[in-house]
Amino acid sequence: MAPSHEVNVWKLSVRKNRRRGHGVRWSVAGNEFSKWFTAYALADNYRAGLLRAARQGETFDTEAGLPESAAREQRSVTWFDLACRFVDLKWPHVAAKSRMSIADALATLTPVLVTTTRGVPEQKVLRAALYGWAFHKERRSTQEPDEDTAAAITWVRANSLKVVTLDEKDRRSELIRRALDAIALTMDGKPAAATVVARKRSVFYGVLGYAVELDILPANPIDKVAWKAPETADQVDRRVVAGPRQVDHLLAAVAKERPELVAFFACLYYAFLRPAEAAALTIDSCELPAKGWGRLILTGSAKRVGAAWTDHGTAIDQRQLKHRARDTVRVVPIPPVLVALLRDHIERFGTGAEGRLFQVTWGQRGKGGVVSTKVYGPAWQKARTAALTKAQQASPLAGRPYDLRHGGITLALNAGVPAPEVAARAGHSVEVLWRVYAGCVHGQEKLWNRRIEEALTEYEDTGNDPPDGRGIRFRGRLAGRFRCPHIR
Repeated sequence: MAPSHEVNVWKLSVRKNRRRGHGVRWSVAGNEFSKWFTAYALADNYRAGLLRAARQGETFDTEAGLPESAAREQRSVTWFDLACRFVDLKWPHVAAKSRMSIADALATLTPVLVTTTRGVPEQKVLRAALYGWAFHKERRSTQEPDEDTAAAITWVRANSLKVVTLDEKDRRSELIRRALDAIALTMDGKPAAATVVARKRSVFYGVLGYAVELDILPANPIDKVAWKAPETADQVDRRVVAGPRQVDHLLAAVAKERPELVAFFACLYYAFLRPAEAAALTIDSCELPAKGWGRLILTGSAKRVGAAWTDHGTAIDQRQLKHRARDTVRVVPIPPVLVALLRDHIERFGTGAEGRLFQVTWGQRGKGGVVSTKVYGPAWQKARTAALTKAQQASPLAGRPYDLRHGGITLALNAGVPAPEVAARAGHSVEVLWRVYAGCVHGQEKLWNRRIEEALTEYEDTGNDPPDGRGIRFRGRLAGRFRCPHIR
């Protein structure tokens, strides 16, 4: 459409009980537009910009509703440019593992959000260029790409879709579905796990949400496409939960091969720790009396993610507790059996750097470092082979070290420990605790069945009909036992 000088900017609007409750409304050549903000000052500033452009005689785009200069800038932003800006926005505020996840998702999406596939680089070269350079803020800012990487990035820049194209009515569905279908597959073309699809879709949604924030798009186009993602299972599979006796057998098997990891695995079960939280334990965070219960005072986690993705250039990312603010602590009471295991561990193996309880005890390159999944993962699989039957090995039972945490939390819930207390020890909210572990609570089925039966046979004991006089009677064995108050 042609640009126009016919611009009317109205006074600010207010919507009560809405997060974005302050709105700017205006029209260009009779076409109405609006934009809503969380604060009055933001809305007022945006309105002032529109008025300034109109008073200076700038033409407005009748399709976008923006001053022509802003509309040109909006139309020129490509998906690749936006993705790089999104990486730069998130980089300082997220963990190293999240940086890797964002880069992985964008490296999957970017090759399909292009105008043509003519001349596309080899898949491995293109992915390496995107994941290892373009969507790695520090490398992109400080390192020149090699020849193959530079050629791949040049091709992407030249062929990346304009962001506004993703919201064009005649192409929106095709392009958004193309991207969503791409994240639903692995690199070899097989269906991706539901959790992987959900994670990558979240990144895609976040990038387009950032485009809305930058006024490149009026709304997130994903909301307009009815694409069904694979269902994710929130609840823990009861089959993975090991009982106390099974855990004893597994720990005994670990003791024969890797005795320095027995207390590590025991922390996951008896203290409900995540592996990264156990890896970060120091001797100063332990209260281990000679008798009775002790305490662990958790202050953070330590996860091996690769030196290239951390701020300090080491492979271990030291972070605060999951979903908690920095300097937040979590105090976990621990039973005497774990106290004894930790005391024995310290006596036999000592502590590592900074008083760390668990460290790599073999090898040259990693000796003395933080234990990671590469260390404890193989040890756990060997323990399963030694401690479980063939049928149990083929089942999901304690398939991962993390399942020990599930087993400990399940044990506490089934023992009758109040949910708020279990949630506090596990580092969950009560709502998340019930959503994740509801399927693992068992052992009271007979009690609930008995109470339902008592309610159904209530009128048999009194010999009276329901108060409203309604009800039906059964013949034979059921006579007098059950009455339905909703049928005459």
